This record gives sequence, structure tokens and C-alpha cells, in this order.
Amino acid sequence: MTPWLDRDLTTLAFCWRLVRRDGVTLGFTSHDRDLADAGLRYRATPGMAPSALERSTGFDADNVDLTGALTSDAIRGDDLAAGRWDGAQLTLLGVDWSQPQSDPLLLMSGVLGAVECAGDSFTVALHGPASALDAPVVEAISPDCRAALGDKRCQIDMAGRTVIVAVAEANEASITLAAPLTGSLFSRGKLRWVDGENAGLGATILQQMGATLSLSDRPYFPVTPGTRVEITQGCDRQLQTCKNRFNNVINFRGEPHLPGNDVLTRYVS
Repeated sequence: MTPWLDRDLTTLAFCWRLVRRDGVTLGFTSHDRDLADAGLRYRATPGMAPSALERSTGFDADNVDLTGALTSDAIRGDDLAAGRWDGAQLTLLGVDWSQPQSDPLLLMSGVLGAVECAGDSFTVALHGPASALDAPVVEAISPDCRAALGDKRCQIDMAGRTVIVAVAEANEASITLAAPLTGSLFSRGKLRWVDGENAGLGATILQQMGATLSLSDRPYFPVTPGTRVEITQGCDRQLQTCKNRFNNVINFRGEPHLPGNDVLTRYVS
């Protein structure tokens, strides 16, 4: 326990450190003035206080319920609803506001799950280290490759497989690019918005037909012509594609020739 908690008069303030997936880092404190620690400025947000903190010695994920957070102009309700803060790293500290750099008390840390907005507050589940125990120990058998194109198991060099192009038109979950693309190399690939209100957000490319891309999610914010997107080639994870297109069968992570459940229904006629 930190010594400053043993005083007759405790100068306690809560500090939140939020690190988004795109690297944006914000600090907030419940104190009535800004605090600084380890090079990060914690902005005074007096209305931001944890209404409930749940900790356990078991393996359940910790939960944190924050209220008043949307009073800060740094966290917009639209950004929360768009998923910009999903997966962000959260660290919640208790500090001595008279000496914020001395012995902070770690209250919670983990990764934010999906954020649910309700008026001027939001509720979010915090997934701590114990949540890793929910992951399967052994991968399930699959005829398709379980690796992602370009990851450490696939080992395909992604240099030259990513392009930045401008959008000519957007219609719901479909966009048309200003420049045509050859083939259908970007089907099942990834899209990331480079600028505009959607900057930093992304989606999966379900299908590419020429310069038209069908997306898994429609852009949350309106898209104006000329907005740039970064698109990365995809893979259908089939053995023939791995062989003919990438010459990478040695790294194929699937079992295409393993008999499936349908073998039980076969019989000699």
C-alpha cells in the first residue's frame, strides 16, 4: 500500500490513461486542476469519476463503469459509437494530487471491449490479463488457411500490396474509387480511412469489382469525394490460391485434404 493513503487527510485523485489503437494517448483526472506524470498531462475533468469498480480474485473480466466522460471535448460520442475507442488500452490510477509522481496506486488496467453509449456517459467492459485464458489452446481443424495474409505465420512480404487511392463516390457500404484496380486482388482485404472524419477507422473489403469495393461496415461518418483510403490486398485462404498466386504452400495453415463429416454418409453403391 502506498504511504500517502495512511495520512489523516488523503489527497486522492483518479487518473485515467487511454491509449487508442492508432496511438493517440489521452490523460484525464478527477482533480480540479491538471496533473502531470511521466510526460503525460492529465486534463482536469471533475465530472469524470468511476461510479463502480469491480475487482475479483477469480478469472472473470474486470468491469468499470465511467460517468461524465463525454463532458470532455477529447472524447466525442460519435467517436465512441463509431468504434474508434474499441480495443483501447486503459490504465486507472489513484494518485496523490499534491505529489502526482510519487507512488501511484494501480487500480485497473486492460483493454476496452465494445463501448455502449447512454446519454452523456458510457459503459465498457475491461478485459484484463485473465481474459487471455478464454482463448482456445488448440486451433480447430479447417480446410482454409488459418493465417492472415502477411502475418508471421504466412510470411508473405506485403510490400507493394498496399495502395492509397481517392474515393470518387460512397453509397452505404459500397465505395467507388477514383482510379480503377486490376483483377480482384483486394477482395477479402483491409481498408483504412486515411483522412476525413473517418480517419483511422477501417473495414474488411468483402468484394472488389473493378473500382468498386463492397465493405463489411458502412462508413460511420459521411464521405466526401476525394477522401483517401489505404487498401491492402486480401486472400481467400484456399490452397490453390496459396500455390498459384503466392507460391507459399509451405506456409499454408490448413488441412484441405482431411476428410470431413460428410465421409460418414458415403457408401458403396
